Amino acid sequence: MRLLVFCHNHPDLQPGGTEVVARGLFRELRDRHGVEGLFLGAVTGQHRERRPGTLFQSAGRHADEMLVWLSHFDRFHLAQLDTWGMAELGPFIEGFAPDIIHFHHILYFGLETLDIARRMAPRAKIIVTLHDFFAICPQEGQLLTTDGRLCQGPSLDACRRCFPGRGGTDLVLRELAVKGAFAGVDLILSPSEFLKSRFVAAGWDASRIQVVRNGIAEAPVVPHRVLPTGGRRDRFGFFGHINRFKGPMVALGASARLSKQKVRHEFALHGGTAWQPDEFLAEFRTAIDAAPDARHHGLFNAEDLPARMAEVDWVIMPSVWWENAPLVAMEAFRHRRPVICGNVGGMAESVRDGIDGLHFPVGDPAGLATVMQRAASQPRLWQRLVDGIRTPRSMASAADEHLALYRRLLTGKAAALPAPLKPVTEKPVPEKKVSAKRPSPKPVRGIRVGAR
Repeated sequence: MRLLVFCHNHPDLQPGGTEVVARGLFRELRDRHGVEGLFLGAVTGQHRERRPGTLFQSAGRHADEMLVWLSHFDRFHLAQLDTWGMAELGPFIEGFAPDIIHFHHILYFGLETLDIARRMAPRAKIIVTLHDFFAICPQEGQLLTTDGRLCQGPSLDACRRCFPGRGGTDLVLRELAVKGAFAGVDLILSPSEFLKSRFVAAGWDASRIQVVRNGIAEAPVVPHRVLPTGGRRDRFGFFGHINRFKGPMVALGASARLSKQKVRHEFALHGGTAWQPDEFLAEFRTAIDAAPDARHHGLFNAEDLPARMAEVDWVIMPSVWWENAPLVAMEAFRHRRPVICGNVGGMAESVRDGIDGLHFPVGDPAGLATVMQRAASQPRLWQRLVDGIRTPRSMASAADEHLALYRRLLTGKAAALPAPLKPVTEKPVPEKKVSAKRPSPKPVRGIRVGAR
């Protein structure tokens, strides 16, 4: 089996949840199941300089992981306007001759790549995993309005409030383009029931979307902090990228309230601030200064996480958007730390209130402070929640399920899986006759990989 994976970045350059899950799954399929493949991560000038004469660059020491440098991406229409780049990507896909093409995001690659993949590899099965709401929400794929309110789903009037400079025609054309591109996809996956429900509410066919939970790589579990005599479980930690949507300002506001109320606690923020606007960084510094019991410990990598997790009793997930299948909750549960999170969306689905964590009103610093005070002052509550934590799904288990899906699609024994929708066209397009004999992989000519 030959597998071609597309992701909107590479975890060595941007260790977001989608990138980590996509690369981890790829490596698990390669190492445990012998799947031959290639992982392509899109990059722009923010991450790498362009190499003359080629789209492709080395991603490091692994020959089966590469970067694809693409520019001129239209985030509203999810369109890749780099026609030269698309002209080079097409023959590359054809030459690789994949059996399975798995997209973990279409950012930077664009909707056009779905069509190119179908035309260049007509016998391959195409799978898309939805890791957020970009396909139905042009506002950065978060179903969050420009004034910070949760959005229940796209509608012409609601979307125009977020994009007052765009007419209804732009919004309709975007929806038609997305649905037309996804019509050629063989299977759509969602890591959570909540995300699937938002797409179904937006008019997508529920039978085309299958829920497949994410997994995390196995790693040693760090022990709980040893309490001194009379000590409390009052150390809280935030893990993730420091940006407005992840809610660090909410958590800092809660910590500041507790400090004013003389509630003893410690709050550690772990995460980098790369690519954030100056306005936000100024607000973040002000919020840190106003919370004397909070400390920002900066960027960390996967190797640093266990040591940092060992210093906290609780993990706080204060995101102000819905989230989907947050990786930080899985990491917390791996290390048997209860999670305090907002009471909506993928967060509420991942964390069971009163069983393995606690919920607070999303976006509410006062509500979070109340829950943090309760958490720190009730030692039996912490132990009860720890006892309720289930071991998160392993990457090995997720890989097994993905491999089974791939095989079902390839063998045609996927009766339970729906057929893809036909593309929207004005006239029926006759199908080309395809030889039943599988073509041999073509050599990939003219592809030069830039040195790192």
